[in-house]
Amino acid sequence: MSEICRLSLTEVRDKLAAGEIKAEEAVAACLSRIEATEPRIKAILTLTAETALERAKAMDAAGPDAGKRLWGVPVLIKDAICVADAPTTCASKILENFVPFYDAACIAKLRDAGAIILGKANMDEFAMGSSTENSAFKVTANPWDTSRVPGGSSGGSAAAVASGQCFAALGTDTGGSIRQPAAFCGTLGIKPTYGRVSRYGLVAYGSSLDQIGPLTRNAADAAAMLTVISGHDPRDSTSAPREVPDFEAAIAEAKDLTGLTIGLPDEYWGEGVDEEVRAACRSAVDTAQKLGANVVPVSLPHTPYAVATYYIVAMAEASSNLARFDGVRYGYRAPDANSLEELYELSRSRGFGHEVKRRIVIGTYVLSAGYYDAYYRKAAQVRRLIRQDFLDAFTKCDVICGPTSPFAAFPIGQMSGDPLKMYLSDIFTISLNLAGLPGLSMPVGLGKDSHMPIGMQLFGPAFDETTILRTAKVLGDALPALPYPVGL
Repeated sequence: MSEICRLSLTEVRDKLAAGEIKAEEAVAACLSRIEATEPRIKAILTLTAETALERAKAMDAAGPDAGKRLWGVPVLIKDAICVADAPTTCASKILENFVPFYDAACIAKLRDAGAIILGKANMDEFAMGSSTENSAFKVTANPWDTSRVPGGSSGGSAAAVASGQCFAALGTDTGGSIRQPAAFCGTLGIKPTYGRVSRYGLVAYGSSLDQIGPLTRNAADAAAMLTVISGHDPRDSTSAPREVPDFEAAIAEAKDLTGLTIGLPDEYWGEGVDEEVRAACRSAVDTAQKLGANVVPVSLPHTPYAVATYYIVAMAEASSNLARFDGVRYGYRAPDANSLEELYELSRSRGFGHEVKRRIVIGTYVLSAGYYDAYYRKAAQVRRLIRQDFLDAFTKCDVICGPTSPFAAFPIGQMSGDPLKMYLSDIFTISLNLAGLPGLSMPVGLGKDSHMPIGMQLFGPAFDETTILRTAKVLGDALPALPYPVGL
């Protein structure tokens, strides 16, 4: 691996700003790394190498710009986020040839900050999955062990960052789709508060749950990315009109955790968690205590209902959002349809994969006249109780902490035939999306038995990303750094 690719985002940015590295060198190093690793990782759906190099050369000719926080830094984008003049497929055949003519709000912000987009990362189709096995085009592998999944649905983004293909990537998190792949691949991934980052230009899965966020190598990198992509956007009615702090500056000088109270929810540390996961996360909590943090027990009593609640809400919203893919306006259109009904039926049945069709059918069912009150309305009520659990817990602590996943990355194919088992694997991530609160997953070591990365979550109150980033920064500096992925 090139020494450039071993650098963190903030390290390469500082070298670019100082003129020690040219933007073209940084892009070329990433492209070389992609060429070397992509045959095994399969993290990328579209590579815009020529465009990236042209942009880098133009930037080098103009010289470093101190006003651009990410000047010359190469990044990758999950393929659910629109990038002008590049395919946005959502890893689905129904959008295989769709090329948007505009940038998503977060992409425009990245460009304004000087970032260079290398291409689009693989994902579970329409962000529906926890393993990146549901992509219509390829199955992404975990850089630590290419026989295992990278997590999902932002598995391509996480694998690309972990393998050194880029310095940061954007993902989306509807029920843990940034945090779980970050945990499986040994990276840091943050889901911002709902409304912190504009969803304009994001292909919707669950509109009340989706949030865009970065996957990076450490907390400082995540803070830099989050500062850039956050902010109010009048084009998104759910975008919060709140001032965006400089997250990077806010955590830069943090050295200890004195005065911080960490809550440990009983529901996240008990039965069902693999011992190697519990041990690694417990060790990280012990380190936090040595750094000055106070640890208290808290309770999130409605956690057992989170999976059912999430999948009712998410599938209902997916059913509504994906109704627009009908073969009429854009996307795949069945050429042999003889009627409007046939056009709908053939276009959707051929264009969507099995998991997407499964979720559309279930979502349509729970929204139907005979079952709306029994399922969707009840789920909405329980969702409010789940949010209240967090609000109550935050009266006793500043940060809530627990494992990201009950287990480390599992072998490719192990759960693909059992959707219910796959859904249950999201038990520790989905509650946060239902509550609309911020959370991140950070690596805390390798599993004793699996030798795979273990991730630990930090949850914070609404719009308090600063506290969880500061905690992750201090804790990350104190914990032993992970080696580079041994699978490569």
